[in-house]
Amino acid sequence: MATNMNKVKSTNDLELKDRLVAVNRVTKVTKGGRTFSFSAIVVVGNEDGIVGWGLGKAGEVTAAIAKGTEAAKKNLIKVPVLNGTIPHEQIAKFGGAQVFISPASHGTGVKAGGAMRAVLESVGVTDVLAKSKGSSNPHNLVKATIVALGELRDAHTVAQNRGVSLDTVFNG
Repeated sequence: MATNMNKVKSTNDLELKDRLVAVNRVTKVTKGGRTFSFSAIVVVGNEDGIVGWGLGKAGEVTAAIAKGTEAAKKNLIKVPVLNGTIPHEQIAKFGGAQVFISPASHGTGVKAGGAMRAVLESVGVTDVLAKSKGSSNPHNLVKATIVALGELRDAHTVAQNRGVSLDTVFNG
């Protein structure tokens, strides 16, 4: 999988902004009654090609968000963003969710649903067309979008991997 190549090693010099994707109240039923806790999915990114996601669980919403943010900072990936859009179309699946992301011309905006929109805006994409198929579960949508973004490669990387010139990639 291409996401291992794009892992970001250090987070010290990054200005990361966090976005809350979803908060879920979960209940544990014991013989003493019900115990409520919260899980939060958080996406962090510097809006310049770096994005990550995390899941936090705690007894309070604010603590769950804080834990999710810390978890998100531990699994960041680098995504090629060219002129505010992505280099090529990409399809990815995670669980029951399938996502399709496609580059768009300048001025289109981020045409994407809730969970996908948070990830795409955090990575710094300003023009993209996206479609989610299958499950609308925000957990799986976020993960599928991250997988799709991790598999993106720009022309320079492709030329370098193949050992050819940049002109050969486009004309070959």
